Amino acid sequence: MAAASGSLFDWSLLALSPPGWGGVLLQGFAQSLQLAVGGYGLGILIGIGGAFGKLYGGPILRDLLEVYTTVIRAVPELVLILLLYYAGTDAVNALLSLAGLPSVDISGLAAGVFVIGVVQGAYSTEVLRGAIKAVPPGQIEAARAYGMSPIKVMIRVTLPAMLPFAIPGLANLWLIATKDTALLAVVGFSELTLVTRQAAGSTKAYMLFFCAAGALYLLLTLVSNVVIGIVERRARRGIAEPV
Repeated sequence: MAAASGSLFDWSLLALSPPGWGGVLLQGFAQSLQLAVGGYGLGILIGIGGAFGKLYGGPILRDLLEVYTTVIRAVPELVLILLLYYAGTDAVNALLSLAGLPSVDISGLAAGVFVIGVVQGAYSTEVLRGAIKAVPPGQIEAARAYGMSPIKVMIRVTLPAMLPFAIPGLANLWLIATKDTALLAVVGFSELTLVTRQAAGSTKAYMLFFCAAGALYLLLTLVSNVVIGIVERRARRGIAEPV
């Protein structure tokens, strides 16, 4: 693992072009970002629907959503990823077969986004439900008094008002989503963790490559924290800070 110069790491192994593995690591990092962004976005959409369903839906819908959030949060994420990744793709093709349609070859990226989105959706549902309940009810009642439809109340009043309460929880879920992408290495998806393991196994420079992967994850977290801070300050404009 040591370089000929006697240094601890052979930095030439991180070159962007072969025989360096730097370009491969960056490609894996880009794949991880695609998974995280896609899965997080899907999870937010599921969470918005789940939160409003739990608060304003009928008894059957509320019970179904309660089962969904309870099961997803109770089962380890690795087990869920294996189950949803394999069983989910098989279920889609089984439904297509019943409909008389040919089976489809679902891409690893699409399956990964779906898996992370379903997991994120359960947590987003609870984060957004709590944020919506934190909105002063007088604001919603005033909007209804002006004759706004339920959709307009949701878009113009509820969602903007609950955003300051939701951002801390949603920010945490984003950081979790970036780490959950590493779990997809167990199903062979070429994200950062898998390509790092391949590079380390080929060169035996385990410390070098896993430190490089850790640095990329840390960089993503630091940049995310800066962006989250900007969004949070913007969302809290006009709100009195606690003394």
